[in-house]
Amino acid sequence: MLSGTLQKGLESYAIGGKLRALRLKRKIGLVELGKHTGLSPALLSKLERGRLFPTLPTLLRIALVFSVDLGHFFEASREKPVVAIVRKGDRLRFPEPGRRPGAYLFESLNFAATDRKLNAYRAEFFPGEPGKLRFHEHDGVEFIYVLNGTLAVDVGEDEHVLQAGDAMYFNSNVLHAYRRSGGHTCNAIVVTTS
Repeated sequence: MLSGTLQKGLESYAIGGKLRALRLKRKIGLVELGKHTGLSPALLSKLERGRLFPTLPTLLRIALVFSVDLGHFFEASREKPVVAIVRKGDRLRFPEPGRRPGAYLFESLNFAATDRKLNAYRAEFFPGEPGKLRFHEHDGVEFIYVLNGTLAVDVGEDEHVLQAGDAMYFNSNVLHAYRRSGGHTCNAIVVTTS
């Protein structure tokens, strides 16, 4: 059984509608398509109506009949603007990559958007000692907006202390690290590009 988040993510590709459009354009019935693919007409009907989502091998069998690649089924429609909503209850919390315990937990705020130009996170930061920070770097730029608490951000050899309501922008290809400063909870919105 698929989670609601996965169900919505797969529905956004409208694979069934694309399959139906290909079949009708070629004027092929479900029975005939079944003969070409080795799949039952009942299964093909469920796929077209979005009652089932195909596995990649099944989708590849169908794609070969229509001489399209798998990408055809995963390309976003150019007619509609990209709109992706991530409900608060659908977000998942992850620890800082590669380290437990980490200096922060994060939740992706835009994981439902395909072909993202940026990544947005809500992060909860924990206290840390300056000498034990885990520095990292990545392509692009980074933007931080502190929602509450105090956040120390080390970029290169400089430390910057941000209070609630403060924002910071920097080139993220410079080594940087974060830690909560003070005894209060610290949360921030972090946006990265690559």
